[in-house]
Amino acid sequence: MSSHKRKRAVIIGGGHGQSAICRGIKNIEDLDITAIVTVADDGGSTGRLRRQFHIPAMGDIRNVMIALAESETLMGTLMDYRFEDAEGNEEDVAGHNLGNLILTAMTQQCGSFLEAVQTIGKVLNVKGNIIPATTQVISLFALMEDDVIVKGEANIPDRSNHIRKVFYDVPVHATPEAVKAIAKADLIIYGIGSVYTSILPNVIIPEIAKALHKAKGRKVYFCNAMTQPGETDGYAVEDHVQALTDHGAPVDAVIVCKDNIPDKVVSRYEKEGSTPVVLRHRKHDYEIIREPLLAFENDLVRHDSLRIEKAIRHLLEDL
Repeated sequence: MSSHKRKRAVIIGGGHGQSAICRGIKNIEDLDITAIVTVADDGGSTGRLRRQFHIPAMGDIRNVMIALAESETLMGTLMDYRFEDAEGNEEDVAGHNLGNLILTAMTQQCGSFLEAVQTIGKVLNVKGNIIPATTQVISLFALMEDDVIVKGEANIPDRSNHIRKVFYDVPVHATPEAVKAIAKADLIIYGIGSVYTSILPNVIIPEIAKALHKAKGRKVYFCNAMTQPGETDGYAVEDHVQALTDHGAPVDAVIVCKDNIPDKVVSRYEKEGSTPVVLRHRKHDYEIIREPLLAFENDLVRHDSLRIEKAIRHLLEDL
């Protein structure tokens, strides 16, 4: 990538996949990074703090903070520390993540969730901006193919049913900073991760969808390697992209992993109802880019941050 002209990249998503992208992209010089992160999570420690303090979900934001931290520090390690669970007792710190508690305390101290995120980002020496998609306390809903409506991000994958669409039941407004970042971006990345519960909770916010359609930056989707039980059962690459476009996310190109997944790994995932995501057709309205992206540790499929970095460098060279 040219050294004299800085580029701007926006990563839209949540969960461990977005963190994997951030962990790789932070090593690219001359790149301004913004992560737009969902706050619709309502499970675990995050869900408890939402209920107790009426604040947006911060679990995915915490993961991205750690991923974008300039180096692995004691503070970063502590942010990820989880107190031992005490069998569902919601009155003490058991089961809570220390980073979530710190974000909660800082939000109360600052009076602003966004300011709390930015303040802790400075402490961790985060390389880039981390912006919650909204600062509202929101719940994600899913309309299933059999017309059943499921409330709560944590509950959506538990239904053995196909999702028709995800939505909010109240008007949700984007953070202005997220809209501005999208407008200025040279490269907009969706993913990696749960389409319906990590990426789309950001996209279905009307101001974000509008900004994506107006944005001149190239929109690239990093497609999952494996289907997710209860969310994308039987989905090919094309089905993932269709879900994005149906919900208002324009897609110019799709990064598809070209790694051969070992048979024993495939067998392990099949027992859990997960199969490799394949390309069903040869011709598409969007570009298909094949890259080696995966690592296999303990027979698990994982996106490798160094390989992601290389793939993103290739994207930036073409801008």
